[in-house]
Amino acid sequence: MPSADLRPRAVLTIAGSDSGGGAGIQADLKTIAAHGLHGVCAITAITAQHTRGVTAVLVIPSRMIEAQVEAVRADFRLAAVKIGMLGNARTVNAVARALRPLGDVPLVLDPVMVATSGARLLEAAAVRALRERLFPLAAVVTPNVPEAELLLGMRIRDAKAQRRAAGLLQAAGAAAVLLKGGHLPGARICDLYVDANGTVAIRHARLARNGHGTGCTLAAALACRLARGERGLEAARGAIAYVHGALRHATRPGRGAVDVLDHAWGDRVH
Repeated sequence: MPSADLRPRAVLTIAGSDSGGGAGIQADLKTIAAHGLHGVCAITAITAQHTRGVTAVLVIPSRMIEAQVEAVRADFRLAAVKIGMLGNARTVNAVARALRPLGDVPLVLDPVMVATSGARLLEAAAVRALRERLFPLAAVVTPNVPEAELLLGMRIRDAKAQRRAAGLLQAAGAAAVLLKGGHLPGARICDLYVDANGTVAIRHARLARNGHGTGCTLAAALACRLARGERGLEAARGAIAYVHGALRHATRPGRGAVDVLDHAWGDRVH
C-alpha cells in the first residue's frame, strides 16, 4: 500500500494583492496561518491602496495566473481553494481552466466586485463569466448584498428579498451560498446559508466598526474550515465567528476611518 501523504494541508488563495495589508492575498494568508494551515497563493492583480481607497489596479496576465496555480498544484497538498478578486473575464476564464484538474477539492468563491471605498473591482463583462465558469465549481459562494444585486440584477432591501436572492444564487449553479446581510438595516446581522437541504439564518451582533477585509477573511476562513473537514453549515458558522472576533479586535493602522482586522486575535482558531 502507498504511504500516507504526510505533507501539511495547504489552502490556495487566488486573489488580488492589497498594498495596505488589510484585504486580499494579505488577509487570506494571515487567516490561513491563524487556522494552522499552509497558505499558498496565485496573485491576480496588484492594487495600490491604503485605508482611504484604491488608487491604481494592475491586472496580472492570465498566463501568469495559470502558471502560479499550476506551480502550487504540482507541489503542495491542496485541501481547499479560496477565490477573491479576479478583475476581468479573461482572468475568470484562466482561473477556471487552471482549477479544472483539482477535482473535488472544495472551492470557496468570494465574488469581489466593489471595494469598501466604492471602487469597481470587477468589469461588467466578467460577471457573466463568473456565473457560468466558476459558480459550478464552487462548494460555497459568499456574496454580500451589493454583489448579489449585481449578480442577479435585482434590488435587495429587506429580509424577504435577501432570502429570495440567496435561493436564486444557489440555483445559478453553486452547491451552497452564504449571502451576507451586513448591508441590510438592523441591530443584528442575518447571514443566510442555503444549500440543497434548505436555508438557515445565522444571526449575530452588529459591531460598531467600519471593517476592511471582512469579506476576504470570511471566505478564507470558510475555505480553511472545509480543508479541515468541517461540513458546509458548520464551516460557515465557524468562519463567521472568527471574523467577528477579528473585527472586535480590529485597529486603525492608517489615517483612514477604516478598521483593519486582527487576524491573529487567538493563538489558534478552534
